Amino acid sequence: MTDAANHESYTQAAETVADSVKQAFQPVTDAFKNFQTLEVPEAARDFVKRAAGTAKEKAADFHAGSEKVTSAIEETVANSVSEAAKITRNIQQAIYQDTEAFFSGIDKLASAKSVNEAFQIQFDLARSQGEVLVSRAKSATEYFGKLVSDSAKSVQDNFTKTFSKSA
Repeated sequence: MTDAANHESYTQAAETVADSVKQAFQPVTDAFKNFQTLEVPEAARDFVKRAAGTAKEKAADFHAGSEKVTSAIEETVANSVSEAAKITRNIQQAIYQDTEAFFSGIDKLASAKSVNEAFQIQFDLARSQGEVLVSRAKSATEYFGKLVSDSAKSVQDNFTKTFSKSA
């Protein structure tokens, strides 16, 4: 055989092998072509849409619930800060009143003309200051009792509102 004949023979053999491979893989090639144009059934599309819609609703519900919890905490903290400021103002006012009473008492003592009068002024000042302290203690006890009760009720109400609306 000549080189040209040999070459032609090899070429034909190669083409035959290539055609055999193409024919062997033709079902796979056809399956890929069909897969690309395969239509998704409407029921499957509806299922995916419903699942995505449900997930979106759950995410919105979770967000709304977390907003309610945050608002309840914020309200409780704001009330606590407001009450702390009120307590601080009351303490400052009491200190100022005590200071005023102290200097007023010194003025009265300075105006005493006898030792007996000075003792009487001192006794009256001490009794007056004792009454003020007892009154403040009673008022503070009532205030703190009411504050604790109101705070507990506020927290309970906020969380009841939060969790009853999110359910």
